[in-house]
Amino acid sequence: MYDAAVIGGGLAGLIAAIDLARAKKSVILLEKSSRVGGRAVSTRKNGAIFNLGGHALYPGGEAYQILQELGVKLEGGSPPAKGLALWRGRLTTLPGDPASLLASKLLSWPGKIELGRFMLKLGKLETHALPNIALRDWAEREIRDPMVRHLFYALCRTSTYVQDPDRQSVGPVLRQVQRSLKSGVLYLNGGWQRVVDQLHDLAVRAGVTVLNNKNVTGLLQENGVVRGLQCTDGELVCTPNVIATGSPADTYRLLGEAAERTVLRRWKNDARPASAACLDLGLNRLPVADRHFAIGLDQPIFFSHHSRVAKLSHNGTLVMHLIKYNGSGDSHPQADERALEQTMDLLHPGWQQEVVARQYLPNITVVHDYMHIGRQDSQPGPAVSEVRGLYVAGDWASHGEMLADAAAASARRAALRLLKDLAATANHAITI
Repeated sequence: MYDAAVIGGGLAGLIAAIDLARAKKSVILLEKSSRVGGRAVSTRKNGAIFNLGGHALYPGGEAYQILQELGVKLEGGSPPAKGLALWRGRLTTLPGDPASLLASKLLSWPGKIELGRFMLKLGKLETHALPNIALRDWAEREIRDPMVRHLFYALCRTSTYVQDPDRQSVGPVLRQVQRSLKSGVLYLNGGWQRVVDQLHDLAVRAGVTVLNNKNVTGLLQENGVVRGLQCTDGELVCTPNVIATGSPADTYRLLGEAAERTVLRRWKNDARPASAACLDLGLNRLPVADRHFAIGLDQPIFFSHHSRVAKLSHNGTLVMHLIKYNGSGDSHPQADERALEQTMDLLHPGWQQEVVARQYLPNITVVHDYMHIGRQDSQPGPAVSEVRGLYVAGDWASHGEMLADAAAASARRAALRLLKDLAATANHAITI
């Protein structure tokens, strides 16, 4: 019998397990794959270290703070904002500072003035006071110049990793943009695998029992109270408390027919997963030495030379990352791959001759849900109120955070709520 079981060994699962174990609770973590990490794992190919899709850690965010509190060493570098814009098949300087704004050929003089004023206004916005409207509705009302809107939407895509301006809630998006502009991003030495490895070691040292290749197929509950977990190999894990870190659909399935009578039904039906096509390349050298960063204005594509600021190889291989943000149902694997290759053709002619490693992920999940118009619960979790002892965490269980910040923050919320409920139960028993 364990005090708690955590389903899933990704970022959220590892953080929740550590928090519980450090609170002197017996914890088992069940990961269905052969190693922990989830989408935070990294792979090695011919000396290059590739993350599983797009990843960036925001130094001003919840994940950075929580990881540091847990004792995870976060080493790497932040890329400068100077870069290129992709517009109608051509490259031009991105107006990311006053000098490049004045020299920009993208904008008219009125557009330059509006962009400058808008960026000053953006940094001071009280985003929590904004109405719950779609990002596009807000932007079309606030920004007159079409090119300024293109630049704004590109900034939103890059900050949130989501391409859905007609459904994204404006307030959370603008908070994320403010965060990215203020603190920038951190690309990690050794990729996110280094974070995963440290979290795994911390979990084991705290006393967490970590089991890989352990697929949970059902949550056992009686009269609305958690009793344990059923695994595919027939093993039954006895526990009165479970933190599930999969998607809302995954957790819904664990409950079977009983899920229809819980809030999980609404969370599952409201969820809008976001996906992306990602191309990672290991190159011997950059064909064009000064092209490290580019952002698409008329297409949802982003390019970054990660090795410029982070160590991602042991033999000098340079690691490039390209991503195409896809809206719901917009995945076209072959066309997306070609679009990313054409972006490399434009930025670095002759790149194919320099490739030593390659990874293409045609349709990787970025987040299982994000804050959007039509989402009935603005703050899902951490408790599933209809099932005592069941809690949720993950990038979708956001209370305003995004991406890794949502995963980390929701994990801590779930662990704290579980501990609070355990204490209340103990106090009640003593009173009786």
